[in-house]
Formats: sequence, C-alpha cells, structure tokens
Amino acid sequence: MSQATKRKHVVKEVLGDYVTPTEQQQIVRVLGSPGNNLHEAETALGQRFLVSMPTKFRKNIWIKRGDFVIVDPIEEGEKVKGEISAILYKDHIQHLKTQGVWPQEFSVDSAAGEKMNQEKISSGGLGGGGEEEEGDEEGTSEEDDSDLFVNTNRANYHYSESEGETDSEEEEEENSVDGKD
Repeated sequence: MSQATKRKHVVKEVLGDYVTPTEQQQIVRVLGSPGNNLHEAETALGQRFLVSMPTKFRKNIWIKRGDFVIVDPIEEGEKVKGEISAILYKDHIQHLKTQGVWPQEFSVDSAAGEKMNQEKISSGGLGGGGEEEEGDEEGTSEEDDSDLFVNTNRANYHYSESEGETDSEEEEEENSVDGKD
C-alpha cells in the first residue's frame, strides 16, 4: 500500500468515525508539544502528563494547543503516561456532548472561551472594553494592528515619510541653485 493510500485511510478514519472513550480511556486537552511526537496533555481534573503520538498519525494528522484527544493509558510509563487513540474535532465533541460523555470541566472552559471571544467581537477589538472612541479613527486602527501576526523570519524595515520628503526637497533646491549658476 502506498504512502498516499495509507494517508487517505488514516484521514478517513479520523474524520469519519465517532469514537466514544472506554472505561480505561480518557479525554484530555493538548497543552503543547515538547517534541519527538510527544504532547503535553491535561485531564479534566487538572493532571498534566505527556502522551505519545502513534506512528499511524505521524506526518498525516496534526494537532495543536487546545485540541482534544482520547488517550489510552500506559501503565509502565513514568513521564509518558498515555498514547493518543483518537483526535476529536468539533463534530466529535458535539457527538460526545449529546451522549453525555463529555467532561463538564471542559464544557465550562470552552463556554468561557466562547464568551470571551464574543466580547472581543462586540467591543470591536482588543482592550476596547465596549467603549468606542469618538472622532479618533487612527486609535482604533492601531488597536486592530496589534493582534496581527508578525513574521519573525523577515527583517523589519521602518520607513519614515518625513525623511523622504525632506531629502527630495533638498535635492530640488540644490538642483535649482546649481542650474542658475
């Protein structure tokens, strides 16, 4: 079986199957990735540990901070205490909530996060607090620019319009003086 065919089957399995955790499995939130196909995870009770990504998901499925996964426990593990068995997307989470399997602690966290996002949208940006500044449109554009992605791989060049205008004016004056002499 070719690599592309394997990838197709893995993606179809992850996106299509609605998995419910068994008694031994648990739902955890991914907090970050220290590397080597390991991910730091947190349970609904607040316990933190490392989980490993199985080889069938590597280079096929990516997970990021804040995603939810179902984990099989590893009994003999000291640092790595689980292995990811399923990755949960929005549809999977909705399915688990309707079945009543979803942990309440994660529902409270996600509801608070959604409420905070709605407040940001309604206030018109970061730090707006719901108050709009009258007659100062430049202030709001500065706030909107603060949350833009900054590419650290590029050198930052700051150009000033005032310097360019003074240089061109000086050159014109020099040319006009030189032309008269």
